[in-house]
Amino acid sequence: MYSFQPVHTPSTQTIPAQRTFQRVSVNVAGRLMLATHEEFPCTVVDMSPGDVAFACVGRPAVGERVIAYLDHIGRLEGTVLNLSANGFLMSINATDRKREKLAAQLTWIANKHELGLPEDRRHDRLTPRNTRAEITLDDGRRYACRIMDLSLSGAAIDIDIRPAIGTPVRLGNMRGRVVRHFMEGVAVEFNSVQPREALTEFL
Repeated sequence: MYSFQPVHTPSTQTIPAQRTFQRVSVNVAGRLMLATHEEFPCTVVDMSPGDVAFACVGRPAVGERVIAYLDHIGRLEGTVLNLSANGFLMSINATDRKREKLAAQLTWIANKHELGLPEDRRHDRLTPRNTRAEITLDDGRRYACRIMDLSLSGAAIDIDIRPAIGTPVRLGNMRGRVVRHFMEGVAVEFNSVQPREALTEFL
C-alpha cells in the first residue's frame, strides 16, 4: 500500500520546489491550460500532494501559471518549476486541507486495485471539465458532490455521505446505483451505457 510521508530533500530546481512529500508514480490522463489559454492533453508521470510531473507536448515557461484537469483528481493549478525532455514539473497551489485530500486521492489511485473501485469498466474514462454535480436519492434528497472519474458506464464521486451499496441514485440526468464505497466517496454504475451526449454538461 502506498502512503505519503513528509520528506526533506534539498532542491536543485530553477524555482525551489519545496517538496514536502515523496512523489509516487501514477498514470493519470488529463488536460492542461497554459497562461496563453492554449490547451493540451497530458499525462501525469508522478505526483505528490505538493508537486506533479507531466508528460505533455505543451511547453510552458518556468514560472508560468498552469491549470490542469485530471482524471480522478479534478482541477489543479500551480507554477512550472522546470522543464524536462518531454514535459515539465509543476508545484501545486493548495491549502493544507486540499493537500490532505490530494494525499487521500493519490493513495486511492495508487492502491485502487485493493480499494475495489471498478477497473473492469468497458468504456474509456473521460476528463470532466465541470466536476461540480449533484446526486439525488429516490426520496428526493439532494447532495452536492464532485466528479472524480467519469465514463459512459459509471462515475466515482467525492461526496460526504455514503448511501448504502445498491442505493438507486441520479447523477444529473443519469440514473444508476451505488456499487462501491472508498475513502473519498462512492462509485456509481449507471443503469445503462450512456451516450456521450448525455455527459456533455460535465465535459
